[in-house]
Amino acid sequence: FNTPPVYPIYVAMLTLRWLKKNGGLTWMEERNNKKATTLYTEIDANPLFSGTANVEDRSYMNPTFVLNNTDHEKSFEAMLDEARISGLKGHRSVGGYRASMYNALPQDSVQALVDVMREFTRKNG
Repeated sequence: FNTPPVYPIYVAMLTLRWLKKNGGLTWMEERNNKKATTLYTEIDANPLFSGTANVEDRSYMNPTFVLNNTDHEKSFEAMLDEARISGLKGHRSVGGYRASMYNALPQDSVQALVDVMREFTRKNG
């Protein structure tokens, strides 16, 4: 009953040290804003995709978007699989896609998604 969860406390300590070493909350905010801006810029500029949230309500951690033509979903998802990008399926009743961009996700992962979206548009646009 009284034993603290040692491993989660240790992992939290390591994470907080990493965060402090890299610049703290300001650094993390800038990093997360860059990831969100990268993806939303592509969603807004790409004619085959649309964001599902109003601009003022957009999430920086879980951007949601759809293909404007649902007939392309299978080929887009095949390209995602080929690029080894997983976990983008949106809500089961709403559909579309949701890109979870939590703190641990690097910018390179967001750029990989954007690259697939651009290649998909080049092939299907």
